[in-house]
Amino acid sequence: MSIASKADGLKTLPDIVFQLDIPQIMPVMSALVFSLLLGLAATWTKAKVITGVLEEFQQIVLSIVTKIVIPILPIFIAFTFCALSYEGTITKQLPVFLKVVVIVMVGHFIWMALLYAIGGVYSGKNPVEVIKNYGPAYITAVGTMSSAATLAVALRCAKKSQPPLRDDMVDFGIPLFANIHLCGSVLTEVFFVMTVSKILYGSIPSIGTMLLFCALLGVFAIGAPGVPGGTVMASLGLITGILGFDETGTALMLTIFALQDSFGTACNVTGDGALTMMLTGFVEKHGIRRQKSSDRRQPL
Repeated sequence: MSIASKADGLKTLPDIVFQLDIPQIMPVMSALVFSLLLGLAATWTKAKVITGVLEEFQQIVLSIVTKIVIPILPIFIAFTFCALSYEGTITKQLPVFLKVVVIVMVGHFIWMALLYAIGGVYSGKNPVEVIKNYGPAYITAVGTMSSAATLAVALRCAKKSQPPLRDDMVDFGIPLFANIHLCGSVLTEVFFVMTVSKILYGSIPSIGTMLLFCALLGVFAIGAPGVPGGTVMASLGLITGILGFDETGTALMLTIFALQDSFGTACNVTGDGALTMMLTGFVEKHGIRRQKSSDRRQPL
C-alpha cells in the first residue's frame, strides 16, 4: 500500500486569532524516566508514604481525565476533523486510514486467536467454550469504547464460561485485566503512529525508535485508564518525546485513533477471557484451592 507523504493542493488554514500556550513542567523524557524510577524505587524500599502519595495522585489524575479531558476530547476531535476537511486532508488521506483500520481489525482477530490458542494449550481446555459466550461483551465494548463500562457484561459472559474458567479466577482476573490488558488499543496505536508519521513527516520511525516506543507503550498501557481514548491519552508523552510528533501529528493521531477505538476496546475485553483461562490453568496446575465467595468478600 503506497502512502503519500505530502498532500498536494491543500488549503491553508486562516491565521489563529487567539492561542493559549501551556508549557510543559519538564521535558517529556525526564518525566518518563523520573516516573519509572520513582515507582520502582518506592516498590523496592516499600515506601509507604510515597506509595500513598502516588496512589492519591493517580486518583487525582484519573479524576481530571474522566471529568475534564474525556468530555473535552470529542469537541477537540470534532474541530480537528473540521480543520482537516477545510484543508482537504480528509478527502485525500482518509482512504489510507480506512485501509489501515481494516488491517488493524484483522490484526485484532489474529491476536485474539493466538491468545485463545495459547490459553487452550496451557490450560488444557477448549477455548471455544469461552469465546462463544463473549459476543455480548464484544458488542457492548464496541458501543461504549470503555473497558470499565463493559466490565459488568464481561463478568456475566465469563461466568457463563464455566468450567473452562474457574469462578474465583473470573472474579479476580476479569476486573484486573480490564484495567491492565489493553492489547487492542496498543496494537492499533502502533499501526497508526507509523501511518501518521509517513503521511506528515515523510518516513516511518526507525526500527530502534519503534522498539523503544513499543516497549514503553506496553508499560504505560498498564497504567492507562479503561476509558475512551485512555491508552492514547496516557501515551501522548511517548508520541511527542520519542517519535517527535508536533501539535499537528498529535491532533491527527487522536482523531484517527477515535475512528476505531470501539474495536480496540472490544479486542481488549474479549482477550481478557483468554488471560483468565491461562490464570485458571495456572492455579489448577499448582493445586491452589478454590476460594469461596465469602472468603473473597472479606476485607484485606
